[in-house]
Amino acid sequence: MNYWLIKSEPDAFSYDDLVRKGKAEWDGVRNHAAQGHMRAMRRGDLSIFYHSNIGVEAVGIMEIVEEAAPDSTDDSGKWIAVHVAPRERLAKPVTLKAMKADSALSNMVMLRQSRLSVAPLTKAEFDHILAMSKA
Repeated sequence: MNYWLIKSEPDAFSYDDLVRKGKAEWDGVRNHAAQGHMRAMRRGDLSIFYHSNIGVEAVGIMEIVEEAAPDSTDDSGKWIAVHVAPRERLAKPVTLKAMKADSALSNMVMLRQSRLSVAPLTKAEFDHILAMSKA
């Protein structure tokens, strides 16, 4: 199993929106590195849902339920999307400030490449964020 952190601006698409829909296409990603990560996603992988720009915090867990397929918002056929479903809301949000301050997360890709909207996590990083949400 692989682990990921995927960002969305909550005023565009929030974790609550995903919960209401039950399943959603994660579309509109137009960064080559992020696309590469999405191509590596497998059904059953887990991702932290991170609210960017507003809130700047990890808020939930979602599961990859369909692997890479053409992005329905892309007329060129160049980009891919995955489908995700909510798993659970974090006990409490984990802020970007808290993640940056925690030495256990110092090598986290998202903290080193902050503009990347889809980034891998190690199992240890994923588990640590979950533990932070329960502390």
